[in-house]
Amino acid sequence: MKIKSKILIIAGSDSSGGAGIQADIKTVTSLGSYSLTAVTAVTVQNTKGVRSVIPIPSNEIKNQIIFSAKDIKPNGIKIGMLHSKLVIKKVVESLKMLRTKKIVLDPVMVAKGGAKLIDNEAIKILKNELMPKVSLITPNIPEAEVLTGLKINSRESMLQAANKLINLGAKNVLIKGGHLKSKNVEDIFLNKSDFKIFTSPRYKTNNTHGTGCTLSSAITTFFSCGKSLKKACELGIKYVNLAILTNPKYGKGHGPINHLSSIEIKKKFR
Repeated sequence: MKIKSKILIIAGSDSSGGAGIQADIKTVTSLGSYSLTAVTAVTVQNTKGVRSVIPIPSNEIKNQIIFSAKDIKPNGIKIGMLHSKLVIKKVVESLKMLRTKKIVLDPVMVAKGGAKLIDNEAIKILKNELMPKVSLITPNIPEAEVLTGLKINSRESMLQAANKLINLGAKNVLIKGGHLKSKNVEDIFLNKSDFKIFTSPRYKTNNTHGTGCTLSSAITTFFSCGKSLKKACELGIKYVNLAILTNPKYGKGHGPINHLSSIEIKKKFR
């Protein structure tokens, strides 16, 4: 397989392999592209929870970004969890230096239990300085609530939040609807001139760890390979749905999805 594009991933590490930079690398690779990385934090975790988080110093995060990308120029950038206002500022500085146009931000800010992972000052800097510089922002419902201050409990309030994010400076928004209690999952894509609702079946499984990381990386990959942003969202959602459907059922908690679902092995490697 010929490599289709190069993706710089800026995100935290997940020692269980299901989410974070490990999920990002698997996604980008399985969709035929090349990953280079800047690790923002190291976590000790498994499918049952996170034991500890060790932040990487902000200057070293910036150094990883610049040193890697000056040698191998990325076609797209995926940004995951940024754990402090200083890290966000360093990432913004780095993006100005790289001038890569296709950037997807997955604003990882809320833990599964509902607790905010970054403080209000960092959220303010993310909204004012980073969000306007990226091509797409992909919050889930709790993250969209933090960014907008709105309570989201319906398709209509999702759309209201997406419009508010556009008014706050986002170029394109994909709000993920998995947290709503509904038969199907609805993800809303919006910009100033376009609107689309992607409807997917809801699978009854505990094995959905890392779906947000995986989706944003899949979108970045398709986008970097020349697909329109809306089409990249459609293809990314399809990839995640298949990965959930074929999950390997690993671990005793919230297990990983199947990032290899898109790969066909040629006979000579079987």
